[in-house]
Amino acid sequence: MRQPSTLWSITTNFAVIYLDTKIMIAYLRGTIDTLTPTNAYVDCSGVGYDVNISLSTYDTLHGLERDAPVRLWITEVMRQGEVCDLYGFYTREEQALFAKLITVSGVGPATARVILSSLAPLELAEVIESGDDKRLKMVKGIGLKTAQRIIVDLKGKLPETLTDRDDVTAGIGSRAAREVAEEAISALKMLGFAEANVRKVVKQIMTVKPDTPVEQVIKQALAQL
Repeated sequence: MRQPSTLWSITTNFAVIYLDTKIMIAYLRGTIDTLTPTNAYVDCSGVGYDVNISLSTYDTLHGLERDAPVRLWITEVMRQGEVCDLYGFYTREEQALFAKLITVSGVGPATARVILSSLAPLELAEVIESGDDKRLKMVKGIGLKTAQRIIVDLKGKLPETLTDRDDVTAGIGSRAAREVAEEAISALKMLGFAEANVRKVVKQIMTVKPDTPVEQVIKQALAQL
């Protein structure tokens, strides 16, 4: 394989898992060439990938500096047995919820993306665990029967990182604050810090001042880790 010729290309790559004859992309790491509320074109060493995204991921990517290296966790969905659509998520928690949602009868990838665009990951997990079908029914395109089916099928089956009541974002009221905490945790984990330590430190910071900007949360956490 040709070695990267510039520092720029060193930060743009992707991970591939080979399973028999099928190629599964675990994540894409590169820069955002084009960004819309529904799609991101990720440039990985000169190869552009069209990735479907939620509004939550869009908000995070939109807030980053232009040409900053990013990593999107990828879930591949086969459409009509021939076309492979890529769905990308800024956090593993959002990706995990997407994977759970599309196992529910009547909930396809498009519907799952709408749900994740309306509710932050921890907020959605709380809705499911508490059985709040009225809140879930407020999502565009979700009827009462579908909301109830999602709750019945997924309650008690979500990852512990989304249902642990001691989680750093569980006690934060606003969606914006929860997303700041999730983004800071994700960034610090990408830097190689242990998740348990990261969550403890971020929780301390956000408890003192819940409206702290994400860049300040990360800087303060780095000083304590």
